[in-house]
Amino acid sequence: MPHPLYVAFIWHQHQPLYKSRVKGEFLETEPTFSASVSSAFEYRLPWVRLHGTKDYLDLVLLLERFPKLRQTVNLVPSLILQLEDYIAGVAFDPYLAVALSPVESLTEEQRLFVIEHFFDANHHTLIDPNPRYSELYEQRQEEGRAWCQENWQAQDYSDLLAWHNLAWFDPLFWDDPEIAHWLEKGRDFSLADRKKIYAKQQEIMSRIVPQHRKMQETGQLEVITSPYTHPILPLLADSDVGRIAVPNMNLPQNRFQWEEDIPRHLQKAWDIYEECFGCEPRGLWPSEQAVSPQILPYIAKQGFKWICSDEAVLGWTIDHFFHRDASGNVSEPELLYQPYRLETPAGDLSIVFRDHRLSDLIGFTYGAMEAKKAAADLVGHLEAIARILKHRQTDDTTTLENPWLVTIALDGENCWENYHLDGKPFLEALYQTLSNHREIELVTVSEYLEKFPATATLPAKKLHTGSWVDGNLTTWVGDPVKNKAWDLLTDARKFLASHPEATPETNPEAWEALYAAEGSDWFWWFGEGHYSNQDAIFDQLFREHLSAIYQALNAPIPDNLLKPLEIHEAKGDHRPESFIHPVIDGIGDEQDWDKAGRIEIGGARGTMHQSSTVQRLWYGVDHLNFYLRLDLKTGVLPGKGCPPELNLLWFYPDREMSNSPIPLRDLPDEAPLNYQFHHHLGVNLLTMSTQFQEAGEHHQWHPRFSRAQVAFNQCLELAVPWADLQIEPDYPLRLTIVLSDNERYCSYLPENALIAIEVP
Repeated sequence: MPHPLYVAFIWHQHQPLYKSRVKGEFLETEPTFSASVSSAFEYRLPWVRLHGTKDYLDLVLLLERFPKLRQTVNLVPSLILQLEDYIAGVAFDPYLAVALSPVESLTEEQRLFVIEHFFDANHHTLIDPNPRYSELYEQRQEEGRAWCQENWQAQDYSDLLAWHNLAWFDPLFWDDPEIAHWLEKGRDFSLADRKKIYAKQQEIMSRIVPQHRKMQETGQLEVITSPYTHPILPLLADSDVGRIAVPNMNLPQNRFQWEEDIPRHLQKAWDIYEECFGCEPRGLWPSEQAVSPQILPYIAKQGFKWICSDEAVLGWTIDHFFHRDASGNVSEPELLYQPYRLETPAGDLSIVFRDHRLSDLIGFTYGAMEAKKAAADLVGHLEAIARILKHRQTDDTTTLENPWLVTIALDGENCWENYHLDGKPFLEALYQTLSNHREIELVTVSEYLEKFPATATLPAKKLHTGSWVDGNLTTWVGDPVKNKAWDLLTDARKFLASHPEATPETNPEAWEALYAAEGSDWFWWFGEGHYSNQDAIFDQLFREHLSAIYQALNAPIPDNLLKPLEIHEAKGDHRPESFIHPVIDGIGDEQDWDKAGRIEIGGARGTMHQSSTVQRLWYGVDHLNFYLRLDLKTGVLPGKGCPPELNLLWFYPDREMSNSPIPLRDLPDEAPLNYQFHHHLGVNLLTMSTQFQEAGEHHQWHPRFSRAQVAFNQCLELAVPWADLQIEPDYPLRLTIVLSDNERYCSYLPENALIAIEVP
């Protein structure tokens, strides 16, 4: 029987618990609310409300226009509960409280808060397209925050308060008469306008769960859930399991082992789901796709039928590295594109593993491409998967003999900020193409499993303990600050256990605070690896949740919960945090590079670097390009204080290929300048022209064509396509940067080091 290629999209919709649970003052870091809302629940951040306006309803409404297509959506319980608070009008965050206040009554502290935080959005897609919002943003960027505080009038503040909310209305709702009126009006917004804008936000949020329920009942959607507050279940069972993937991991001082909390999170998620959707859930998205053998019996016993994880977890489990060709397609597709059965004492579970690269292309790369080209690229990858599977069949049939399943699973909210019109043109082009495609069929996971139950078995005891992040748990444990947070959580959990009279029924406040503190998001932001301008708030929220446990038990808050776990300040050197998509214009836009790797070259490194013409180096990648940015010392220009030639040189560790010495004169005989390299990109900083070369035999350099982009204005920015380097995905590269003049060596950076890069 011939089959199409089955594809399951799973969109993960999640927000951590921003609700403050402590009573009384607790290290307030934001302006206090006005008296009119002081009795409501105090939320520290606005992201449930803003993403609730932009990212949850539109995704499924757009899908509804293409009835042939089916998808799966995960609505995390902690998100649903917070939506309910906003809909009921009992949730207020500092942003909302200020937006609903007369601007004349704002304190200086609140005005500073507005200037600092009401541009917290991707300015390319949410601010720049709106003239009045863009005007205010440019004033802050060009004139500075102090200038705004001194010169802005009441109407400037009122318009900014309005636009911070207006910009988050999804384009799918722009034909709403009220929203259309506000967008056309553009400026001169009043307090009455701002109150109506919030009412419209509530209206949109109130439609999210009913729309998902309706589409699930018609069969076009499958809605699944996650553990209650999004905890990392393997770490709840045993914080030592981080060493399974990373044997030398530094662990918390006190081992966290509270396996009995796992069924509590699962049961609460199950109950909320039944209340919202009138049926039992079938699928579970384990938080951060983190799995381990210990958690499987609890999931099966609760009644879940299937779970999902990442291809890295499958690879570790079966001891297989998923090689990909130059286009990024898996070379052994049969292993990845099928469900597996996990046998547990409580019953069987099915598990599907997502294609990491396809998921990341949507999440991190397609937003930087033209919508139709991006959609065509994704469909092209799916068609290539089908072709590879056909070619690997034993006979010469031109159809698929087996029902293969490609799983694409990713965050369904944050990625769209990088897309034009919040991804609407991309999804429309993708859905239209897939609706008409004869050999690709979109399915829900449960629909597929009912027709084609898993036949391959993975021994449950051999399932790898890891997550979607490199198949390990280092994002949530192992860093000194993360470990410190686990120790605080362990202390609070033991204290709650020492009060057996405080059960979930008799003291729900204590238990709800525990569940909130066990969430994964706090550990994500602690320590190295992830940074935001709201790290201090996440730190505070975690400690507030822990403090609420002690308060609920009528005990004093421990002193170690009254101060931050770490100092929250601008980071120095660090590796890339995520994919980046900078516009190569020489401006050095702060949002374009905020997730990039960074190396301090100038004065920050000490006296020996004070004279360096390059003060800071930024680098990062996406699936299309390698990116580099150099910040020069003030007043320095190419040819005037800075050598006029830039040389980028790459070599590839553990790979046999022709390599050649750096093609410059007067090179010192020291590492890494005496290394040999395979690719060389020379840039004339005066003319912005480039020369690309590849090493050949006998230490020769041969010219090659390059599509590299270079721009210099306030800084130097450069993009080199991976296609130039012709290196397959998942391969490590090493880079050095050399400055020269008339092909004579001048200096290199970073000193005594190479930049480590990995092709996505």
